[in-house]
Amino acid sequence: MSVAKNYFYNVIYQIVILIVPLITVPYVSRVLGSGGVGVNAYTNSIIQYFILFGTIGISLYGNRSIAYVRDDKRKLSRTFWGIFLLKIMTVIISYMVFMIFMNFTHSEYKTIFLFQSIFIISAAVDISWLFMGLEDFQKTVTRNLMVKVIGVICIFLFVKTISDLWKYVLILACSELFGQLTLWFYAPKVIDKVKLSLYDIKRHLMPSISLFIPQIATQIYLVLNKTMLGALSNTNEVGYFDMSDKITKMSLSVVTAMGVVMLPRVANTFAKGDMKKVKDYLSKSFDFASYLSVPMMFGLVGISAEFTPWFFGPGFSKTGTLICVISPVIVFIAWSNVLGIQYMMPVGKVKQFTISVTTGAVVNFILNILLIRNFQSLGTALATVFAEFSVTAVQFYLVRKDIQFKHMFVDIWKYLISGVIMFVIVRLIGSDLGVGFKTTVTQIIAGGLAYVIILCLFRSSMNKKLIEVVLRKVKIVKS
Repeated sequence: MSVAKNYFYNVIYQIVILIVPLITVPYVSRVLGSGGVGVNAYTNSIIQYFILFGTIGISLYGNRSIAYVRDDKRKLSRTFWGIFLLKIMTVIISYMVFMIFMNFTHSEYKTIFLFQSIFIISAAVDISWLFMGLEDFQKTVTRNLMVKVIGVICIFLFVKTISDLWKYVLILACSELFGQLTLWFYAPKVIDKVKLSLYDIKRHLMPSISLFIPQIATQIYLVLNKTMLGALSNTNEVGYFDMSDKITKMSLSVVTAMGVVMLPRVANTFAKGDMKKVKDYLSKSFDFASYLSVPMMFGLVGISAEFTPWFFGPGFSKTGTLICVISPVIVFIAWSNVLGIQYMMPVGKVKQFTISVTTGAVVNFILNILLIRNFQSLGTALATVFAEFSVTAVQFYLVRKDIQFKHMFVDIWKYLISGVIMFVIVRLIGSDLGVGFKTTVTQIIAGGLAYVIILCLFRSSMNKKLIEVVLRKVKIVKS
C-alpha cells in the first residue's frame, strides 16, 4: 500500500480524533468540571507508568521488527509470536506491581484507579504494531473509528453528573480494550501458528529495552507533567493544563500521523540498504511537517481567545492562556517526529534518540520543580515548551553530519511569513465577531484560505503539490 494511501487512512483517523473531542470535551468539561477532568488526567498519568514498564518499548520495537521481515511469512510469524508472548509476560509482571501499589496506597481514587487499570490489560493484547509494520493502516483505522463512535455514544448516554466520573473512566478504558481485541480477527490472515523456543522470546528482550529507555524519558515530559502538577498543585490546575494539552495535541495529530506511516516504510527501505531513498523520504516529510505545523501554531494562538469560552464553558478561562503558551510545541514536536521517529529509530540511531529525549525529560523535570509552585499550570506549560525545544535542538545537533538541513529549510521562511499574516487576519476576525462557534469556524476557514493563497503567491512547491493532489481527487470523484 502506498505512503499516500496509508497517510490518507491515518489522517481520516486523526480527523476523527479531532472531531470526537470537539463533540465530547465541551460536554465532559461542563458535566465533570475542572476537578473531575483533573482526577481522570491525574490517575491516568499514573497508570501510564505501569503501561510503560509493562510494554518496555515492545510496541515500537515490534513495528520496526515486523517491517524488517514482512516479506517472509515464516520469519514474520515467528517474530510476531516471540514479541507478543514477551509482552504478555512483562505486562503481567507490571499488573502485579500495580496490585501491590493499590494495596499500599491510601488514595481517595482507588475505584478510579481500578477502572483505569483496564488500560494496562489493553496494552497486553494490543497488536496494532503488527499491522503498522505491515503498513496495513486500513484495519487499525477502521477498528479505531468504530470504537470511537461507540465510546462517544456511551459518554452521552451514561455520564450525566460529576458523580458519573467512574462511568466516564470505565467507558474510555473498555472502549480501548474492545478496540484492541477486534484486531485479533484479522491476525490469522497474515500470521501462522509456529512452534517457539524460549530463545524466540528472549532474543527480543534486550532490543526492546534499548527502545524502552527513550520511551521512559519521553513519558516523563508527556505524563509526569500532570503527575507533578497534581502533586505540587491541585486537580483543578491539572484540568486546565490537560484541556490545553488535549487541544494542542489534537492539532498536532494530523502532522504526526505521517510519522506512524513513515517509520515502517523507512525501516524497510533501510533494511534494503537504500540510504539515498531514506534521506529523500526524510527531506519531503520534514517539509510537509513544516508546511502543516507552522499555520497550526499561529492559528491556535489566533483563535484561543474566542474559542475557549464557548468550547469549554465556565471555569476554564485559564485554558485559553495555556493554549497560547504551549502552542509552539506543535512545530517542535513536528520536527522531532521527523528526525526521531522517521529517521533515527528506523536506521538504528537509538542511542542518539535516547540522548535527545533524555535531555528533554531532564529539562522538563527541573523546570517543573522550579515553576509549578509559583506558576502552577502555567509553569507546567512553559516547562513543556522548553523540554520539546531541547529535544528538537539536540536531535538537529546529533544528525548534523548525516543530513543537509539547507534542503529541508528552503521554504520555511514562506511558511512563517504566511503564518504571521494568517494570524493577523484571524485576530481581526475574532476582535470583530467576538466569542462564539460561528466566529471560530469563520477564523479557521479564513485563516486556512489566507495561508494557502499567500503560499501560492510565494510559489511554494509543497503548496503546489498538495493543491494538485486535491484537484486530481476532485476530478476522480466527479468522473
